[in-house]
Amino acid sequence: MTVKNAFYAQSGGVTAVINASAAGVIETARQHPDKIGKVYAGRNGIIGALTEDLIDTSLESAENIAALRHTPSGAFGSCRYKLKSLDANRAEYERLIEVFKAHDIGYFFYNGGGDSADTCLKVSQLAETMGYPIQAIHVPKTVDNDLPITDCCPGFGSVAKYVATSIREAGYDVASMSATSTKVFILEVMGRHAGWITAACGLASEAEGEAPHILLFPEIEFDEAAFLARVDECVKTHGYCVIGVSEGIKNKDGKFLSESGLTDAFGHAQLGGVAPTIANLVRDKLGYKYHWAVADYLQRAARHIASKVDVEQAYALGKAAVEIALDGKNAIMPAIRRLEDTPYRWDIIEAPLSDVANVEKFMPRDFISEDGFHITDACREYLSPLIQGEDIPPFSNGLPAYVRLQNLPVERKLAPFKV
Repeated sequence: MTVKNAFYAQSGGVTAVINASAAGVIETARQHPDKIGKVYAGRNGIIGALTEDLIDTSLESAENIAALRHTPSGAFGSCRYKLKSLDANRAEYERLIEVFKAHDIGYFFYNGGGDSADTCLKVSQLAETMGYPIQAIHVPKTVDNDLPITDCCPGFGSVAKYVATSIREAGYDVASMSATSTKVFILEVMGRHAGWITAACGLASEAEGEAPHILLFPEIEFDEAAFLARVDECVKTHGYCVIGVSEGIKNKDGKFLSESGLTDAFGHAQLGGVAPTIANLVRDKLGYKYHWAVADYLQRAARHIASKVDVEQAYALGKAAVEIALDGKNAIMPAIRRLEDTPYRWDIIEAPLSDVANVEKFMPRDFISEDGFHITDACREYLSPLIQGEDIPPFSNGLPAYVRLQNLPVERKLAPFKV
């Protein structure tokens, strides 16, 4: 078998465990020097490939690569950049081939969510469309947990653990102050179209009256009157009300409550700020004192409280991606298959990228309570295994000791290319 180099890159919003997948890819590739030469990482995702801004991971020590397993964010930089179709921008694909040829790259590993799966699928078709042989394998990642086929997505379990912990702790705080101060607390979490992270907040409520009392999902149309009635009832019954809300909830007209009018690089509406919108509604209509918080980047960067299951799955999928490529396969995403709920058992299957790209997995209706304000037992049964176990990073001077790679560049061989 001819030895070829590999390209690895991270895409989209980073997570607490995406670097664990990177470690899985790089360490596994290093175990097969007879088939894979060097692993070049793209600086800032696919942009690194287009601009020939490559990082030579072979210059990193085994210790530093291993430390990626407990380090959050994207060690090589990420991006929000979606390749257009071949017809729309042939020059990009010609440039990719030019870079791949110059650096003898025959393997392409792209670590990201739905849009990244689409990019990976397009790259996988280079052999067919442009005559360049390459094996493209997608490594799944998204805190939104909205990729199809896979039981769950690396990154989600750790976010779920963080938001469930945070809203439980905030609930204790509000309960202690509610007699004379704050009555309502709102935590805004990520989730544009799918309410998985909001649902995870519900894990904190294990007994009647425990926070959170209300969850607002993107899958359920926001009903102002029903919501306000529930908040009022909750405060009068329990003395306080804790609410988890997805950034992507919509009104009866199908418009995001938090839409800013801006869009991101993928063309998605830029969201954020639904918590103060909900808080102002509570103030204006009910007159209760409130506080709100936006979990934002904190929820996806919180490696200190990562789920052990999530870390193990993230690494295993990176490892599996390399093994699938070494089997000669192309246009595949390794996916988690749930074998049993209790105890949680899983294995890895192969999902065709054509069935993954541009497909979103939403919360099943039977995971949401009939009134639309909480999770069901079926949802709890699905979510609970994903937050199990602790994988505490090493600490130094009282703080997590995360690794920063050297990220030394590969010498450029080609003319500059403007993205």
